[in-house]
This record gives sequence, structure tokens and C-alpha cells, in this order.
Amino acid sequence: MQAARRLDITRRFFLGKCTGIGLGAMALADLLKSGAKLNASTTDQDLHPAIGQLEPRAKRVIFLTQSGGPSQIELFDHKPGLKKWAGKELPESVRQGQRLTTMTSNQKQLVMPSRTSFERCGQSGATIGEWMPHLKKVADELCFIKSMTTHEINHAPAMTHFLTGHQIPGRPSMGGWVSYGLGSENKDLPDFLVLLSKMRRPTDQPLYDHYWGSGFLPSRYQGVKLRNSGDPVLYLKDPEGLPRHLRRSMLDGLSELNSMRLAETGDPEITTRIRQYEMAYRMQSSIPGLTDLSDEPESTFELYGPDSRRPGSYAANCILARRLAERNVRFTQLFHPDWDHHSRLSSWCVARCRDTDQASAALIQDLKQRGLLDDTLVIWGGEFGRGVAGQGKWDSPEGGRDHHPRCFTMWMAG
Repeated sequence: MQAARRLDITRRFFLGKCTGIGLGAMALADLLKSGAKLNASTTDQDLHPAIGQLEPRAKRVIFLTQSGGPSQIELFDHKPGLKKWAGKELPESVRQGQRLTTMTSNQKQLVMPSRTSFERCGQSGATIGEWMPHLKKVADELCFIKSMTTHEINHAPAMTHFLTGHQIPGRPSMGGWVSYGLGSENKDLPDFLVLLSKMRRPTDQPLYDHYWGSGFLPSRYQGVKLRNSGDPVLYLKDPEGLPRHLRRSMLDGLSELNSMRLAETGDPEITTRIRQYEMAYRMQSSIPGLTDLSDEPESTFELYGPDSRRPGSYAANCILARRLAERNVRFTQLFHPDWDHHSRLSSWCVARCRDTDQASAALIQDLKQRGLLDDTLVIWGGEFGRGVAGQGKWDSPEGGRDHHPRCFTMWMAG
């Protein structure tokens, strides 16, 4: 007797094909009873830009991710009262059993006041440290959130939790959810693009692909990483001598074969494959025009600072982020690492501020003057903050700060 043929059917495919019977019929009846409005669905589960009961103002997000844990005590969270505690043991009544990393768990927790001076800026009176002079000029555009907290004390699980809502990899990233929920407004570029800073010196902080992954969503919702040197996207160019019309014909034939397989199995990854081939074809035209900054006026480079001329720098990536906003890309995420200052905080934190301060402020100014800030949400922040106790000698230039998950600062604009 011949064995029954195994059916490789996904749950999404099963429910999608059963709208007239069984579970699908019950769900449809329930939705109709509650007065819900159903949009016509398509067999390939395409998600077009959707509007809920209240039309959102934000159409796109630019996330300036500062990896490593920037010290809020030197940047935005002014704590003048720390001066009277300088060099004294942090009381247990304040610590309340807070977890420490192994780097400071065996040393005294001696309070280290801020290494910077602060100034009240703009009409809002926001306090910003002296290492961020350019950001002071746009203080009234910023909304500071000084009550951020997390459960994780180490970088990888903290960043994973920060971007996916769980410390264990496997769930969709923030950009994945946004592109899944809102769909695309540009058929020639991905909904979610990732830009990594090209650092001047090596850093020991890896940036894992699951930070911009799609998790259990179809892989079409994962971020597309633009490389910071060489070809922005690998394998995008046609082989030399291949005519454009022949490439188009090849893709059409491949799409037909994939569509036949999709009809048999309903595997959502086949839908992703069809879309990715088509997107790659369109990106052959759209990516070179996006990443070529030669058409930017001199005033743009003056606004973003001298480092903006260096391809792959944070400043150059901020210009790319503005260009992506102009092209209605839903979610653009920049990653700038090396904020993990366990020692020599006064030197290394200043260097990271020098990398990012002018360009971050310029991005806000640039978006505003182009009328894009009203419908763009700009986010700045890292996975956790730094503690008030010094690491190493609190009164030495070599001193730094350990991780602090209980309270840190982020800002938003737009």
C-alpha cells in the first residue's frame, strides 16, 4: 500500500485558503458581527500602507542606535548632587542589590561625579553636556526620556531585548515589525535598511544580524544592510555582457516557476524569494543613485561636518538616512558602536560625541528645512546606560563607568 503523501502546508497558508469554511468562516462571521472592516486580501499576503482609526503623523523612522551604552551622566542626565558624594561609597539603600558585571562586583562602589559641565538649552531648558555642542542648538526639537530601564546587564542580550522585546534571539526586530505593519511606499527600495558606521579603529563589539532580523515573520521583513565600503549591496550587479532585457526575461521565467511551487505548498518564504528577486532587479537602478553623494551641494557637507565626506562614517550615513527619508523608506537604522567606556571615559566618550554630535543635529535640521521632520520619527539611544559609581580610580582620567540597566536616557525628535 502506497504511503500517504505528506502535505507541507503552513498554518498561514491553511488559514488563508480556508476563509470560506471551518475556522476561516467562523473568524469572518465574528469580524462581521463586530462591524470590522475587512480589506481585500491577496494571495501573496501583500501589506499595503494601512490607516487605522486615527491617522498617524509619523510615516517613517530613523533610529540612531548607539551601541555600547552611552553615559547619560555625561551627556543628558545632569546630577549635580553627585559632587557632594564624590569618592564616597554608594549606599546599599541606593543600590538595593542591583546586579553588577564581574568587572566591578569586587571593587568598592565609589561615586564619580559627571566629567562634564551642563547647560540649559533652548526654551525648553533641556540640560545637555558640553560634549554635545551641536545638539544644544536643536534642543527644542528633542524629547528626552530619562526613565528608560531594562532587565539585561550585558551587551548582546540587552541590545536584543532593546530591539526585539526579548533577550533571546528569534523575534522580529523593531524595523521588521514596522515594515510588516505599515507596508511600503517605495517599490524600488526595501522597507527596512541598515547602515553600520565604518569606525576609524577596531571595536570589540559585534553587531549581530538578528538585531535587524525578521524573527518568525517572513524573511522579506528583515533589514537590508548597506555595506560601508565597496559595493553597497553584494551581488547586485549583472554579469558583464548580460543585456538588461535578458535579465528581465530570466527573472520573469524564474518568477513563474516559483509561483507554481507557491501554489503547491503555500510556503511564505517562496513569496519572499519572488519579491527579493524583483526588489534586487529594481535596486540595480535605485541603489547607485541613493549612495552616490556627489550630487549633494557643498552646504550639506558643511552642515553635517567634515567627517561626512568619508564614506561609511556616521555623518555620511546620516546624509544617507535623510536621502532614504526623501524616498519614503519606512525604517532606517544606523548603528554606531564603541560607547562601552569602562575606562578613559573622558577621552573615549568625547571621541564618540565628536563622531555623532554634529551629524545627529544636522539630520534634524536638514529634515526640518525640507519639511520631513513633521512626519519622521528620529530616535537616539543605546541598550542601557552607565552607573554613578566609577570603575577603576574614580578621580583619575583612566576612570570609567560600568553598565547600568535600571535607568538611562534616550531622545526623540519629529
